[in-house]
Amino acid sequence: MLALLSPAKSLDLDSPLPTRKHTQPRMIEQAEQLVEVMRTKSPEEISDLMDISPELGRLNAQRYEDFETPFTTKNARPAIYLFDGDVYRGMDARERFDARDLTEAQKVVRILSGLYGVLRPLDLVQPYRLEMGTRLATPRGDSLYAWWGSQITDLVAADLAKSPGPAVVVNLASQEYAGSVDLDALDARVVTPRFEDQDRSGRWRVISFPAKRARGEMAAWMVQHRVRSVRALRDFDGGGYRFEPSVSTSDVPVFRRG
Repeated sequence: MLALLSPAKSLDLDSPLPTRKHTQPRMIEQAEQLVEVMRTKSPEEISDLMDISPELGRLNAQRYEDFETPFTTKNARPAIYLFDGDVYRGMDARERFDARDLTEAQKVVRILSGLYGVLRPLDLVQPYRLEMGTRLATPRGDSLYAWWGSQITDLVAADLAKSPGPAVVVNLASQEYAGSVDLDALDARVVTPRFEDQDRSGRWRVISFPAKRARGEMAAWMVQHRVRSVRALRDFDGGGYRFEPSVSTSDVPVFRRG
């Protein structure tokens, strides 16, 4: 089984790391080529490309200038501790995971990235911003989907073949990032959990902030409970969510709270 996650725009560059363990990203050559493309752009062009403020444009232009290899613990941090958005706050790996959990996470969690392709939790990552949906022109086309082509799918498939349990992908990534994987091409069952809350009118729907945290919670729960079956996912109860069989399908289990 393999859980897929999106990365985060918010980064934690300062908190002490709970472990010295780390691994090297496996698609670093592709990342270096993308960095060279980004280095041709001015801060203003980066702001326009990513629809971000001039300040963030300057910050990320400098990050691309500062990008260097080899990756070390002095210029990079493990992905699971660098990313600091809602998904990763829901996961809370810093507090939850012991050494055995980190070993399990390396086997069953993959983070999809616009710059790095596919990351394992302990892969070193240098600070960056490059969302998968960015319309970046490269020698391979006019988008990052065109740039990566089948490379992300191929590595996910290889990792899935080596992962423990059945050939199941638990898709906890956003549509933007899941779109970088040809899920139909995987020789695997794809399960996409859905997390719903009631809005002010009482209607059940996916609300961005709690749903993101729930995705991180489920990934952590899968790691800590060594989940090896789709049926076991129904026992997830993180964040107050509970499996709701009446609105679920076999490949879209729905979890509600409240």
